Amino acid sequence: VQLQASGGGLVQPGGSLRLSCAASGITLDYYAVGWFRQAPGKERERVSCINATDGSTYYADAVKGRFTISRDNVKRTVNLEMNRLKPEDTAVYYCATAHSSWCPRIYDYWGQGTLVTVSS
Repeated sequence: VQLQASGGGLVQPGGSLRLSCAASGITLDYYAVGWFRQAPGKERERVSCINATDGSTYYADAVKGRFTISRDNVKRTVNLEMNRLKPEDTAVYYCATAHSSWCPRIYDYWGQGTLVTVSS
């Protein structure tokens, strides 16, 4: 199983980015998928997660109202739309999944990460 996170880059404060998570060896449609981030010198934190059973979602308080997680059932990816980005959103973003249809506490598979830099 391999996960590929993409879409990171440099954006100005207030801007937007769209991250995408694709998988091989597993069909993301059937499993919960989470997005995490790790800023320099900080611990990794969960940003968002989407369940496979009912599509319900979870957001960390720091991103609630600005980030949206969704599934693209045609491309079989899970996307993270990030709006009104702030410098404190700067981090390496990872997607992860597990053999669970509900957002788990422990994830089995991780992508390699994509860097998001919010700076003027």
